[in-house]
Amino acid sequence: MKLIVALALFLALAGAAPAQTSTQALVLHPARVWTGSAAPPHEGWVVVVADGRIAAVGPEGSVRRPANARDIVLPNVTLTPGLIDAHTHLLLRAYSIESWDDQVLRDSEATRVIRAVGAARDTLLAGFTTIRDLGTEGAGYADVSLRQAAENGAMLGPRMFVATRAIVARGAYAPRRTGYRPDLDLPQGAQEASGEAEVVTAVREQMARGADWIKLYADYRFGNSSESRPTFTQAELAAAVATAHDAGLRVAVHAVTDEGMRRAVLAGVDTIEHGYNGGAETFRLMAQRHVALIPTLAAADTVRRPDSAAFARAFRLALAAHVVIGSGSDAGVFAHGQNARELELMVENGMTPMQALIAATSTDAAILNRSGHLGVIAPGADADLAGFVGDPTRDITALRNVAIVVSRGVVVRAMAPE
Repeated sequence: MKLIVALALFLALAGAAPAQTSTQALVLHPARVWTGSAAPPHEGWVVVVADGRIAAVGPEGSVRRPANARDIVLPNVTLTPGLIDAHTHLLLRAYSIESWDDQVLRDSEATRVIRAVGAARDTLLAGFTTIRDLGTEGAGYADVSLRQAAENGAMLGPRMFVATRAIVARGAYAPRRTGYRPDLDLPQGAQEASGEAEVVTAVREQMARGADWIKLYADYRFGNSSESRPTFTQAELAAAVATAHDAGLRVAVHAVTDEGMRRAVLAGVDTIEHGYNGGAETFRLMAQRHVALIPTLAAADTVRRPDSAAFARAFRLALAAHVVIGSGSDAGVFAHGQNARELELMVENGMTPMQALIAATSTDAAILNRSGHLGVIAPGADADLAGFVGDPTRDITALRNVAIVVSRGVVVRAMAPE
């Protein structure tokens, strides 16, 4: 109830209104259209939007326009599918402003939800129309409420796929108990479990509370150690994955050590998050088993810059091994709305701008099991679109110049006409 009141107060103070359901069709006239495939952008194409979906796309002369459609001309703009960030934390804010421990231990859940509403807005207006939010970090199941608010128009935000609390091995997360009195019942940033039975119970509890994905930590730091070590056993990971897959849910695994990654891959997970210290053999195993990597280079560049060169080498190993690589930034570690930094770093470390864009559109859509609906401009797809001044398929920094954002068929951001 407190969360609902806090959210309502924030929306009232911000002057936010429920998202509109557009009944007027749109005809978008950009300089070029990139559809989310390996083909170059098409000049002279238009995109027709009606009833929240893409009704038509193609050369202007060949596309039927609905009666009373609204025309939007976008000179020097490349229209792309709405971008996807497959690793965010809306309920965190940049560590440069407030440490992770302080957010988890000092800030109320209501305070964090209020901030998350603003974070959702900043993310959407940056052209990221879908996110996979991988853990509330001590804020319970608040991400489920945020997802519902975005869906029903109570807040302006992207489509959300949520993982709720995440699951960690007992004693292997934070805040670290070693820094406090032993008799304190210290809140943790994720749900603890030990043994196959507890892990299975945790998965089922989170599914029951509305999780779209299950997130596990295959490695982390124990006690006072500064070194990440594998946490869950092979059997524990396998039990969690089997339980989630039986229910139709996919599994994301935090893994920064090569052994944690290897165990997760053998357990049958769907994505590895980070993978900073993966070796060539483990990346080959990922490619063989079709396990995707979400590299989160932007997070490493923010909080572990001295190590970022080594982490970038692992990214290049994954690229050379032909691992499926999606795009996820770990926004929340740094400011929301700056999600494009991940794509810039992917290009700096060996991808072409087109490859990075594919990672953040059609590849991420496939990871989310939404191919054909998200991450593509095609008839029948959801009308989530972004437009950028310039051509990001040639210069990835063009993603910083947002001209238009269409979410669920509604224009939520548009540049002023010239």
